[in-house]
Amino acid sequence: MTTRRAGLRERKKQATREALREAALRLALERGPDNVRVDDIAEAAGVSPRTYNNYFSSREEAIVAAVTAERGSRVAAAVAARPADVRLADGVLDAIVEQYTAPGEPGRDALLLITTSPALRNAFLDATAAIEHPLADAIDDRLGGTDPFTARVLAASVAAAVHVALERWLQQAATSPAGGGLVVPAGSLPDLLRTALAPLTPALDAAEVRPRRAEH
Repeated sequence: MTTRRAGLRERKKQATREALREAALRLALERGPDNVRVDDIAEAAGVSPRTYNNYFSSREEAIVAAVTAERGSRVAAAVAARPADVRLADGVLDAIVEQYTAPGEPGRDALLLITTSPALRNAFLDATAAIEHPLADAIDDRLGGTDPFTARVLAASVAAAVHVALERWLQQAATSPAGGGLVVPAGSLPDLLRTALAPLTPALDAAEVRPRRAEH
């Protein structure tokens, strides 16, 4: 019974989080982000402003969450799903590019909103940190759970590389005529991600080789 109640409580929290981020994006698209208050988002989602503050620290965080929600867990799941004979470096690279350039997500309107607002651009970049912990767990599992410190450092490095790639991409998109650099997955984002992650390949390869040597 306790487990069932805990599960129900978690589902309610998730539903509230989804309602808040969807309301935040909808209102921002309708009114412009500067014309949306936290109270407006809370009212649209059917909760109190106090409840809102339990989930998000700002309107920008809520708006961006509608675009980036669950991305960390999806990246980790994609890495975990790669066959064992696929190099860790290739698995991580493929997972990142796949999850950040999936057709139709995020929507063009949402990206236009983000690229034209400095506050939203900053919140979007800050959201890359959310991939670190889920990815560290996935890398640790791939390495056999022998060195969580290495997994954490590698995941943090991947998150930093993604941050650099997205920062460059957003700068290009924000300065391009009529938002011409925003089409996903067309454009430069996949190439920027691959370029930013390339320097990490030796470290990912070395981490993968070390456990194998320890077995012999």
